[in-house]
Formats: sequence, structure tokens, C-alpha cells
Amino acid sequence: MIKEFIAHIKKNPDGSWAEPHLLKNHLVDTAKKASEFANDFGNNDWAELAGFLHDLGKYHPNWQKYIRRETGYFDEEAHIEGYGNRPNHSQAGAAFIFEKIKNKRVAKILAYVIGCHHSGLKDWTADLENRLFEGEILITDDLQKIKPIEEAKQFLGKPIPSSTPIIYKNQIDKNSSEQIHLWIRMLFSCLVDADFLDTESYMQNEEKVRGDYLSIEKLKERFDKYMSEKKSDSELNRKRNEILNQCRQKAKLEPGFFSLTVPTGGGKTLSSMAFALEHAIKYNKKRIIVAIPYTSIIEQTAKVYKYGADTDEEIERLKTEGKFLFGEDQVLEHHSNLDPEKDSTKNRLASENWDAPIIVTTNVQLFESLFGNKTSVCRKLHNIVNSIIILDEAQMIPQEYFKPIISILKGLVKYFGVTVVLMSATQPALVGEIGSEPNIIDGLEDVTEIIDDPDSLAKDFKRVEFIIPKDLNSPKNWDEIADELKQYEQVLCIVNTRSDCRELHKLMPDGTIHLSGFMCGEERSEIISDIKSKLKNSEPIKVISTQLVEAGVDIDFPIVYRAITGLDSIAQAAGRCNRENKLKDGGKVIVFVP
Repeated sequence: MIKEFIAHIKKNPDGSWAEPHLLKNHLVDTAKKASEFANDFGNNDWAELAGFLHDLGKYHPNWQKYIRRETGYFDEEAHIEGYGNRPNHSQAGAAFIFEKIKNKRVAKILAYVIGCHHSGLKDWTADLENRLFEGEILITDDLQKIKPIEEAKQFLGKPIPSSTPIIYKNQIDKNSSEQIHLWIRMLFSCLVDADFLDTESYMQNEEKVRGDYLSIEKLKERFDKYMSEKKSDSELNRKRNEILNQCRQKAKLEPGFFSLTVPTGGGKTLSSMAFALEHAIKYNKKRIIVAIPYTSIIEQTAKVYKYGADTDEEIERLKTEGKFLFGEDQVLEHHSNLDPEKDSTKNRLASENWDAPIIVTTNVQLFESLFGNKTSVCRKLHNIVNSIIILDEAQMIPQEYFKPIISILKGLVKYFGVTVVLMSATQPALVGEIGSEPNIIDGLEDVTEIIDDPDSLAKDFKRVEFIIPKDLNSPKNWDEIADELKQYEQVLCIVNTRSDCRELHKLMPDGTIHLSGFMCGEERSEIISDIKSKLKNSEPIKVISTQLVEAGVDIDFPIVYRAITGLDSIAQAAGRCNRENKLKDGGKVIVFVP
């Protein structure tokens, strides 16, 4: 008879066997962590029961034989003869839920969360139902071999959840049914992250590297200190300070949806953070998540939050003087451009579940986590609860995904304590009814604009003259465009496709920079950094780029050419021209028809 039921086993660095991770301890500790996570939305008893039962199948005698045989961990009680196939250890807990809970809908939810905690969220009918039932008959063969085990009985007697799901707590309407998937994902996230963390805690041989972040209050102290030293008496900075002050004032308003409509060059990266920090402290929010559409600007934004600057020379100066903003150990970057060899262990671990106070990530990472089914992407979901999400360059949210994205943002705000800030110089149409019959989408409601008078502010930040061709039916060939560009010492030309970018670049003088999505992220970041350096030092520079530079890349050219496109893209291109308003006669944005 097996005397000691094991969840995990490892060897010490010297090759000896460590004390095993006892199954009863793993179930209790996972349940405790899952309960703490779900307490943020008031359903801790649901997550706790899932934690107690998630690895119930490991009590199966065959599973205990399996772990000893596979790891080579043999002792006097490990009788490996008669070892059969490895049992599915998540199935027993899922089957027991159906025995324990007579309400089949409730049972199905918990069984789904437990049964999928390793495989990811599968389709119920095609996958999990077929594993748990033969027709209408519940499969309990493995469960019957676990029930007599004395140690397992303490988990079989745990109480059924009594709390009302958060989506049904105050008002039951169409939104409740629409958001049930989000609530289930949140429960799943609580269980999966608790399971990972408890296993990690046992398996880790090195010192603890997870966590150890400053509080939001301490981060605000750093922010305020940095901003107080950044003061300037220029007219542009006075306008930026007005924006900053409005952000701080509006942070006192109730959580919900906000828009921050600020012209390019208005300092919205720092002003939005000021809003988020003030709002987080007033309403006890746990973290700030900044989501950005392009990897080409995510590193720039992360540098600003870490150091207070985005050029390498300025960053080195600030680090030497000890005048950085939050510090590189307080801001989590999570995107595909990160080099795993350069990424710290702390950053890598935090990327798994977003337990840092400030996260800079991509729209792809954020929305894949909210809609994905893999355990690796879902485990961070519960850490979005009671957070502030800043959607930078909100106009880049893809229109074909408006319906699911708007729906899930509504669910996060209404049920999970999230505040969402839509930030852009050119706000998308996300409010009220969107589209036309028969494809109308119910947009957002009650979005509070942070800036008192965005239209007046836009006039205050007028820095460029737009030159539009009189005849939009008379295109210019690339040779003509190249000849015009050659006349300028510093010029940026933005075209609509990668092939156009290559074609025009071939006609330009040596030294002209080519910038497009064909480049890998690291190369693109190095080139953008080099562009900023040359502009700062007033060196000659010509750049041919696709529209990847339009959304938030902080470069400042006196002349910008833009291939004809939508007005929002032309406005974004203008944000790369005379950005700091240093030109006496203003910058020029020249639109052409290729």
C-alpha cells in the first residue's frame, strides 16, 4: 500500500532526492492561492473547490506508480508491478463534480475548469463531454479507485460553492449571458495560475525572483519626483502641463470608460500614466496595463516608463545621474521582440502571469489572453481584474474585431473592476451604434473624455501645414517623388505598402533609410533609435517607411511626405512632423498620389 501520495518529485542540485511535493499539500496550497485570486471578483469559493479537486486523479494507484517509475524515484513502498497506463489525473475531479453537484449547469462549469486545467479550454461537446460520459452515463471507473483512499476523503467532503457568480450578482440581463465565457475564463485563470505557482515554488532550486515590486503609491512618488524635475517654461510644455493637470483631476472620477484625446506631441504617454496612478490609488486598482498596437513603438514606450527617455544616449545619461523614471525592474515588457537571452528571469516569470504593477504589452498579447484557450495565455487573466487598461493608439483596434473586443471590454469594466482608457489623437468610433443594418454593433456607453475641449486643444497644437494635391486623379511616378525628396536634408516619406517602400527606396541616394515590417523587431528598433539620434544632432537623414511609423513613434521631421490614404492616417503621419514645434514657420505635410 502506498503510504505517501506524491504530486511532484525533484532532485537536489547534488543529485540526491529532495523531499517529495506531497499531494495533499499541493491541493490545499493551490486551493488557497486560487481562492485568493478569485476573491478579487467575489467568487473565491468556486476557485477554491476547483483547487481542491484539480489533481484528485493523482490519488489513483496507477498514477502514483507512474510518477515513481517515470522519475526513477523508488522507495520501499513503491510497488511498480502491475503498472498500467498513465491515468488522466484531471478527469477524476471533473467526474466527481458531477456526482457531488446535482445542478448540472453548475457542475458543468466546474468540471470544465478542472478537466481542462492542463490541456487548455477545449470544446465541451467534442472533447471533455466524450471523456466524462458514455452516452448519458458518467464514467467513474478511476474515481471509484480513489474514493476509498483515506487521505482523499478530506477533499471529497469540501462544500459546494454558495456565492453568486459575479455576472449574475446585481442584475441579470443580456450582458450576463454574454459575459459568462469571461467569468469561466477568470475561474480557469485563477486555478491554472495557482497550480503553476505552487508547482514552481516546489520545483525552483534558485532564490525567489518573482515579485518584489514597488507599490503603486511608491511608483507614484517616483513619477511625481521625475515630473517635478522635468519642468520647462516653453509654450509647448505649458500646454503639456495643462493636459497633465486635467488627467490628474479626472482620475478622481468613478471607474469606467475614459477617452484621452490629445494631439500628437501633447505628452499623452506620461499624462495617461499620471491619470492611471492617481486613479489606481483612489480606487485601489492593482496594476496598470498599457496595450500598444505595434511592436515598433512598444519598446519606445517601455523605455519612457523605465527611464523617462527613449534614445540610448539620453537613457545612459539618466541612468548615470540616477534620474530615471520607474526603473527597468519595475516595468514589465511583454511582446514578441524581446530577446530571451537578454530577458531577466524576473521579467520572464512576470510575463507568464502579469503580476507586475506596470505592464507594457501589445494588443495581440492582451486580446489573445482574453480570447485564447491555452493555459499559458489564460493564466494571467485574473491579474487583469481591478486594473487600469490604457489602449494606446486606440484607432488601430481592427474594425473586423470590434464586436468581440467591445463586448469583452464591457464585461471587464462592468463585472471585474477594470477602468479602460482609449488614448489617441484620432479617436475611433466606438460609442453608440456602430455600422448599419443588418450588422449594427452596440458600442460603448458612458465614455468620459478626460480633456475638457479636445477640438480647441487640437488648434493649440497646430504645428504643420498640409499640402494636398489639387487633382487627386493625377498620380506621380516614383521617379518624380524621389526627385522631390532628394531636395531636402531631413525628410520622411510614408507609403502604403511594403512593395512601394522597396520600389521608392531603390531610387533614393545611398544612406537613405528603409523602414518596413519586413525587418525583424530588433533591427527595426535599432534603426528607429539611429533616426532619432541623427534628427537630434541635426544630421542629414532621409527615410522611406511604411505606415508602421505613424502610430506613436516619436520622431520629428521638418518635412513629411504621405501617400494618399484615409484622413486618420494622414493626421497620424502629421504627428511625425515638427513634433516639438521648434520650427518658426511650422512643418510641412505633403500628400501625394502615387
